[in-house]
Order: sequence, then C-alpha cells, then structure tokens
Amino acid sequence: MPDGDGRVRFSVWAPKRKRVDVVLDGRDFPLEPGPDGMFSALLKAEPGQRYTLKVDGGDAFPDPCSRFQPEGPHGPSEVVDPSRYRWGDADWKGAGPHGHVIYELHVGAFTKEGTYAALTERLPYLKELGVTLLELMPLHDCPGTFNWGYDGVALFAPNHNYGTPDDLRRLVDRAHALGLGVILDVVYNHLGPDGNYLGQFAEYHTHKYPDEWGAPLDFDGENAKHVRRFVTANAAAWVSEYHLDGLRLDATQNLFDASEEHIVKSIARAARDAAGGRSVFLTGESERQDAKLLDDGLDAIWVDDFHHVGRVIASGGAEGYMQDYEGSVRELVACVLRNSIYQGQYYAWQKHPRGTPLRQVPHERAIFALQNHDQIANSLDGRRLHALGGDSLTRALTSFFLLAPQTPMLFMGQEYFAPQPFYFFVDHGDELAQAIAKGRRDFLSQFVTARNAIYEEGAQPPLGRPAFDASRLDLSQAKDSAALRFHQELLALRRRIVKHDAHFDAAVLGAASCCLRWPDHLVVLDFANDRQLNVPSEPLLAPPPGMKWKLAFSSELSRFGGRGAFASDGLGPWRVQGRACTVLETTPR
Repeated sequence: MPDGDGRVRFSVWAPKRKRVDVVLDGRDFPLEPGPDGMFSALLKAEPGQRYTLKVDGGDAFPDPCSRFQPEGPHGPSEVVDPSRYRWGDADWKGAGPHGHVIYELHVGAFTKEGTYAALTERLPYLKELGVTLLELMPLHDCPGTFNWGYDGVALFAPNHNYGTPDDLRRLVDRAHALGLGVILDVVYNHLGPDGNYLGQFAEYHTHKYPDEWGAPLDFDGENAKHVRRFVTANAAAWVSEYHLDGLRLDATQNLFDASEEHIVKSIARAARDAAGGRSVFLTGESERQDAKLLDDGLDAIWVDDFHHVGRVIASGGAEGYMQDYEGSVRELVACVLRNSIYQGQYYAWQKHPRGTPLRQVPHERAIFALQNHDQIANSLDGRRLHALGGDSLTRALTSFFLLAPQTPMLFMGQEYFAPQPFYFFVDHGDELAQAIAKGRRDFLSQFVTARNAIYEEGAQPPLGRPAFDASRLDLSQAKDSAALRFHQELLALRRRIVKHDAHFDAAVLGAASCCLRWPDHLVVLDFANDRQLNVPSEPLLAPPPGMKWKLAFSSELSRFGGRGAFASDGLGPWRVQGRACTVLETTPR
C-alpha cells in the first residue's frame, strides 16, 4: 500500500517460494523474506503504475491482494492509493439494523452501459422506489467481459469491466448523499476456475471438505492463520476503502471451519472494526437457515422457505429442491409467524432434517425474497415470477410479502415486471465453457420438467453472451409502468405500517385465504375466486371497538393494472376478493 511519500509497501505471503521480485517498469526489485513465508519491501512507486510478482526468478503473476486488475485477472496489477479519493459522506452514520428494504442487482446487467457510473446515475430512481439498501452482486474480478460474479479470483480488486476503483467509490458516495446504503455480496467459500493464482504463492485451499464449486478455502488447517487473515483483511478492505455499509456472505454452509472461532465471526468482527464509528449491516446466505450465524455476528440471514412457497404457488411446480413445499397459505402464515418452515423437521429432498429453530429470532433478522438471482436463474428459461403466475397473482403475493415483518429483498427489475429473463451467464474459453454447460444441464436435471426439455426436446439453457445480453435490463421500460407505481405505493405503505417494535399476528382463513394483522391494519390475501367467507370467525378480522374497516390499498386497484377493488367493513358479511391482496385500515363507525 502507498505510504504517502512516493513509496509503496509490497507484501505477499509465499511460503512455497524462495524468492519473490516485484517487476516495475521492466525491472526486478527483490522482496525481503521474513517469518512465516512473508516477503516484503518498501519501494519507490506511484499510483497507476502496473506491476507483477515474479517467483523464484521464473514466471510473474498478479498480486494476490491486488487492488485493481485493469486488464483482468491474468494481467498485471495496478498500484492504487485509496486515500486519494475525497469522500463527501462524513455525515453518513451507516446503514443501521432496522427498517431495511434490500434491492439486489448485478452492476453489468442493471443498465445498458453496465458500469458503476451508469448505476450512479440511476440511484435517484432506486431512492424514489423506496429501497434502503443496494446489494451488489459480487465484484471480485474474474476473467471475461461479463460474469455472474461468483467466479471471482482477485478478491480485493473490483471488476474492471465496470470501471475503476474510484468509480465504485463515487457510486457509494452518491448513494450515501441520497440516503441509500450499499452492501456487497462476497464469496469466500471458493474461487473461480480460471485466473486463480493463489496457489503459485501458497496453499490457500483444502481438500478435506466437499468441493461443490471448487476447493474451499482452508480456515482450520495447516495454513489457516494466513488464509483467515487474507479473508478478514478482504472484508475489512471493502468496508474501509469503499465505505460499504456491509457484506452479504455467499453460501455460508460451504464455509467449512472447525476452529474455536468460526470464520464468519472473524469476518463480522473485522468488518465492524473497519467501519470505525459507522454501523454496518452483515447478512449471510444460509441454505440450512442456521440461526448460529446470528450468534456469530451477522445481522440477518437469507431464508429460502418463503421464496419456495411463493414459487410453487405461482408456477404450480413442486419439484427438485422445492418438492417439500405444498404452496399453501398455511406455509405463508408459518413463515410470517415463525420466520421459516423447516426448523429441524425431516426434509425429503435431502433425506435428513433441515433448518434450525428461528421462532424466537426477531423477524427483521430473517431476509425474505420472492425473487433473487439464484432462484430466477435456477430454471431452464430464467423466467420471472410475473411471467410464471401472471400479474394479478404476483401483485397479490408481493403485497403480502412487503407487508410482512421480515426484511424484504427485491431483485432488479422486479419492481416494474421487467420482461427480460435472468440467466446464469459466464464468459470462459471453449473447453471450460463446455464443462460449465454440462454442469448447468446436470444441475437443472433435478427438475423433471427441465430434464425432459433438455434430453427429450433438445432444449439448451443459454450460458454465454446471448444469456448475458438477454438478461440486461432496459430501464426505459419502467417509465409510466403500472407495476412500478404499485411497488412505490406499496413500499410507502410498508413504511407506515411495518415497525420492528409493533405487534402483529397472522392466521389462515381457508384453503386459499390468510390474513396478517397489524395494530390498525388488516392484510387479506386470497388465491381463489371472489366469494363470501362461510365462517368469518377468525378474531383477527374484527375491527377495534367503535371502529370499522375501510379500503387502504389493494393489489387489484385499476391504476396498478388490476380490475378494481372492493373490501368488507367488518360489520356485516365478509366478502373476499380473489387473486388479490386487500389492505384495510381502521376508521370510526
């Protein structure tokens, strides 16, 4: 790192090597060997200069801790001085733990330009929508001109395809000026298959655990001390050098660690320390829905149960890893009341119990989604929810989702029913691309319908440039969108109704109906047809004494593209509007 007087401290952990040289402007400068395989030297260099690290007088490789790879992970590293950027967010106190609406996006696919600068220009649109936190899909640099982000190999270097490190800083700075937080999805469970040069310097990986996406990092073995320092320093760097407001840890179930202190806890502490006086919001993907992650220092965890129920309701397809969901209002109510469905019961798909008890966890510490990058792309055609279930049903599910007490997450384009699909896409050479294509076919084959489409009908899931281009949003389509108006008004209603310290309750009303009760509001969701409740005896339907219900919001309002709305006042027969979510508020009789 630059020390401010025209010199730069170059350091690398390379116990596999006897000698390491920094190659600057065609000249070799040796690093001094130190204890534990560390090499280091203070050399004359300037920000913007490019360099490589030559090992044992032979090949040269990029710096494992490079702050920028302007030509990609196979090219030279660039000296970066984070202190040169003049921040304007001194008054920003951080994200805080309460009241968030998360918006997940892929920088390369969110705008036509696919850059940090283009995203910066679109921040007012996201602020007006009503979200509070942007969650950027991974930025760790990787090969090619486009990538999902989960093939990262240069963990400290923001993806060069989107702009420079300072472009990313300007994005965060502008977000803070608008009152938006920014968190980053980071991948520490594996590295990508192309451009990973860590092994040229040291053994970062272990083979004693399953390698679902590649060999996991060694957090509890012979080299654990240095590998753990590498990862915790990375987490700290994103927070300190880019003023990010938190991190989302990818696939925590694959962060294998038998140490006394789990690596998740170490990462959380490093990120909070790096934030100084600012608050950060730390989350984790957890296929196991593991409450221990909260004890280890995360603020919230992803809970897939709500998504899986909604997907089965919208599509009718209960197959693959969604075969253990019936797609019922009972399951929706269980999620809302208890944060998840699977809390240790037998899970037929995995043939063993799944989940941990989340009943006592504060509801906002569970993150719910109806759509996210994984779940849309984990299908043959990458279709979004409204393309599966239709606009009316999607609006109804979305209303219930955004008025529930859990922390909601939207996926880019969801707010205006974007017509674009979202595929899995990577840009690799032919041999690797063919292997990945086979892997995608194998993965999708867990769904019977997709397997038959691939092997009986010859369908091929898109993967490369066509998949990326098809997934890119055209935000001009959001202008004057009825779906966008629906989401804006619904999120404004959420800000009025949903408080982390307010009491709520929920109940099943029938085979296709349920309700959610806040102190002065009643949310009624129904998937069937218009009808009168035969036994409207649920106590949650009763208005407070001296009050009655009046219509406050409906997913079927005509300005949202619906057929119009009606509501019962709670004083007479109760009539339910089908394929709708109706929100009632109290008013004097």
